[in-house]
Amino acid sequence: MTALEKFLRVFMPRGLLGRSLLIILLPLLILQGIALQIFYGSHLDVISRRLAAAVAGELGFVTELIQRDTSPEHRAWVFREVAWRFDMALAFEPGATLGPTPDRAAWQPLLPLEGDLAHAMDERVRLPFDADWVSDPRSVIIRIQLPDGVLHAEAPRKRLFSGTLYLFVVWLGGSSLLLFAVAALFMKNQVRAIRRLAGAAEAFGLGRDIGPMKPEGASEVRQAAIAFNRMQERIRRFVAQRTDMLAGISHDLRTPLTRMRLGLAVLPRGEAAEQDIAELTQDVEEMERMVAAYLAFARGEGGEQPRPADLAEIVRDVAQKARRDGAEVVVEAPRSLVLPLRPDALRRCLANLLDNARKHAAQIAVAVAELPREASAVGPATAAAWVQVTVDDDGPGIPAEQREEAFRPFATLSPGGTGLGLAIARDIVRAHGGDIVLQESPLGGLRARVRLPV
Repeated sequence: MTALEKFLRVFMPRGLLGRSLLIILLPLLILQGIALQIFYGSHLDVISRRLAAAVAGELGFVTELIQRDTSPEHRAWVFREVAWRFDMALAFEPGATLGPTPDRAAWQPLLPLEGDLAHAMDERVRLPFDADWVSDPRSVIIRIQLPDGVLHAEAPRKRLFSGTLYLFVVWLGGSSLLLFAVAALFMKNQVRAIRRLAGAAEAFGLGRDIGPMKPEGASEVRQAAIAFNRMQERIRRFVAQRTDMLAGISHDLRTPLTRMRLGLAVLPRGEAAEQDIAELTQDVEEMERMVAAYLAFARGEGGEQPRPADLAEIVRDVAQKARRDGAEVVVEAPRSLVLPLRPDALRRCLANLLDNARKHAAQIAVAVAELPREASAVGPATAAAWVQVTVDDDGPGIPAEQREEAFRPFATLSPGGTGLGLAIARDIVRAHGGDIVLQESPLGGLRARVRLPV
């Protein structure tokens, strides 16, 4: 990965809104920066040099007049004329001397005014001087060393500075902000349509009946919404057709199975035939359970809508039923934990997990816990983001390389099963927006870890 790719990965906005605004505004800012540099480096520089040369030329003319006639009357007349004609206040301090002149090469001003004035004074006055740009916000105080004293000149800042720069900067900043506001408002509306489409797809994937969504936004987004509505309708029709077909097959299979059960029930009993009849009855019951499991897997649990339900209470109910079937189950759960669930589907999921554990283990432990939200740059974790249900047993477990295979439909890792229990459980958990994985249990057997979003 190159340095540029690393930089873009770290600083590039993640969302479409941020990236769109960056694509729009970055060229604009570069263009305006170039325009500002051209204005600052050419037009403003020329104006600054001309204004500074005018002030320096006037001061050079004044110093020549004062040095030609040093009488107080002549000096007073010059000061009056300069104040009236050049809009510059003058004062003379007899016998005074300037302090050390600062090194003008070390100046790094934001604007070129100081440097332009210093260069013009060196060129047109040719006397020691210094300038005070700080004491008075309205004027610049320039002190010039004369043979018999120091001349103080107070020049208005407006004679050295053009307000065009302020107008130009305000125009650049204002136009950028206006474009940013317009682009942000427009792109927000476009992104909102995309977010609605993503939310509708997520809700449909979780089995929620949201109905067709209203197309809005740009034409491409509208086309995507229309295509999503058509896809949603086709999937619903396909699932309904498949469910109806399997329901018919199940009904057709149950009818002969029922006749077989009735035939076995009326067969004459005898010591020789009793065992055969019992075995045939057991086979018929096993076939009925298999047909019911296949139909349940094909039908899924999409008809049930999420609603607030107490997960802890559901876990305790399922564990109590497992105890009645002969399992030894220990439950560790809070008193109450309410979150959006499909209660019947989740009961079926947990029942499948406990039933699998009961078939292979003597002890089962079920625990319910809240997982805190991961800490981020904003601050530490403050609320739960996930709820975790773990089912541990002390059975033989499943090798790590076969655990994912156990979730495949009809994959039986032990004799006597249909291979649908874990597949149905994972489908139910994923329909809630979570997931289920198999791990090694602290009890020595298998752990089924279920994560559900809050």
